[in-house]
Amino acid sequence: MLLAYLQNHKLPAEFYQRPTLEVALELLGKVLVCVQAEGVAAGYIVETEAYIGQDDPACHAYKGLTQRNKTMFGAPGLAYVYFTYGNHWMLNAVTERADYPAAALIRGLQPLFDLDLMHQRRQLDLLKGKPTDYKLANGPGKLCQALGITGELNGYSLQSEALFIAESPAELALPPFEVVQTTRIGITRGIDFPWRYYVAGNKGVSRF
Repeated sequence: MLLAYLQNHKLPAEFYQRPTLEVALELLGKVLVCVQAEGVAAGYIVETEAYIGQDDPACHAYKGLTQRNKTMFGAPGLAYVYFTYGNHWMLNAVTERADYPAAALIRGLQPLFDLDLMHQRRQLDLLKGKPTDYKLANGPGKLCQALGITGELNGYSLQSEALFIAESPAELALPPFEVVQTTRIGITRGIDFPWRYYVAGNKGVSRF
């Protein structure tokens, strides 16, 4: 029933056709869902970052169009999925307008379902100590692994059946929360831009 609700309440294309900072902020509390043959996994978005245009030195499009970043130049509402650090997939929602490279990086999730599948994918049981659910997706690479998001989904519409972002039903929504705005992390250029947002105190955030 929950999955059916989410499928019927996907964020419309118009949601992404706005300034990236607005989209990045308003993605907080929304539900990211990935449907794979092995199961369905989802989580509340609790951390995002914005990357905006060729004037942003941390943006992948800073030096122009390439085979890697071409999805960023596509229509708003596409999933831009790229590989980094040799072992991590990262998911972004393309924003603004076609031919203008901008996107909101999904940096952290609070797991919603299927936690057993997420544990299987993340293999936290192999680590020392008791596995903790909040560590399943508290980082951009972790959440892609937990939800089964790979480069095969690059360029997919975020209104597709395989990968989408939806409004949470009111009875399951995150409690009212404060938003923290900070500079971006994990980068070496454009470090002074205050384009990172997260849900205050939520353990799904990658770093406070």
